Amino acid sequence: MKIAFIGLGNMGGGMAANLVKAGHEVNAFDLADEALRSAAEHGCSVFDDAGAACEGVDAVVTMLPNGGIVKSVYQNSVFGHAPAGAILLDCSTIDVATARDVIAAAEAAGYDMVDAPVSGGIAAANGGTLTFMVGGTEKAFERASEVLDPMGKAVIHAGAAGAGQTAKICNNMLLAITMIGTAEAMTMAKKLGLDPQKFYEISSVSSGYNWSLNAYTPLPGVGVQSPADNDYQGGFATALMLKDLRLAMEAADSVNATTVLGSTAAELYEKFAEANGGLDFSAIIKTL
Repeated sequence: MKIAFIGLGNMGGGMAANLVKAGHEVNAFDLADEALRSAAEHGCSVFDDAGAACEGVDAVVTMLPNGGIVKSVYQNSVFGHAPAGAILLDCSTIDVATARDVIAAAEAAGYDMVDAPVSGGIAAANGGTLTFMVGGTEKAFERASEVLDPMGKAVIHAGAAGAGQTAKICNNMLLAITMIGTAEAMTMAKKLGLDPQKFYEISSVSSGYNWSLNAYTPLPGVGVQSPADNDYQGGFATALMLKDLRLAMEAADSVNATTVLGSTAAELYEKFAEANGGLDFSAIIKTL
C-alpha cells in the first residue's frame, strides 16, 4: 500500500517508520528539515509539498498539532490531491467538533475518513504499540485498520465520527486525575515516614492499583522504570497533557458535563506548565 504521512514530529516519525517496516511505501511530509531527514533514513520518500505527497496514494495519515492545522491541511493539501478512493486517517488529538467537520467534508468530497487519536506516547509510537481510538463508519474503520495495525497493539472502533477524539480526551482527563492522586498519595506516604518503595509494593497490588502508579510511577527510584528516573525527560510532555485537558474542558462545557476533578486537574497543570511544559506530565509530583 502507498501511504502519505503528513506530520513527522515526536509521534509521527516513529509511526511512519513502522509503516515502512510493515512493507508499505510511505510518502513523508513535514515542515521541519530534520524530521524529513530522519524519515528518509527510515526508508520514507520525502516531499517538500504536502499535496504532492498525497498524489497517487492509497491512504493519507496526518499527525498534526491542532484542529486549525488539521482543517487547513485537508482542505488545501489532501482533498483533490489524494485519489478519491483513498482512505484518510487523522491521528492528531483535536476538538471533537473539528474532527466531525473535517470528516463530513471528506465524505462530501468522496473519501472515507476516520479520526484515530492515539494513546501510548513516544516509546509506543516508536515500538508500534500504540492504542488507536477510531471514529467513523464501519466501512471506513475496516479500511483504516489495515493502515493502523502495523503501528499499534490495539485498534478499537469507538463509534461514529468524532468518537475517537471523545475517547481520547476523556481517557487523558482520567489519566491526569489519577497521576495527581498517585503523586499526592506517594508524597504523603513518604512524609509520614513510609518507605515509598514499600508503599508502591502495597498499593500496586491493593485497591490503589492504577496505571499511573503501576506502569508510570512518578517518583524516581520507585516502582517501574519511567520518565521520573530520567529527570522527567521524554514520555508525555506536560504541555501536551495540558492541551488535552483544555480540549476536555471545552467539550465538557459544550454538553454541560460536571467535571470537578477534571477542572481541578486542568487548573493544576495550567500552573505547572508555565515553567515546566517540556517535562513529562508525571513531574507534577514536584509541586507537592
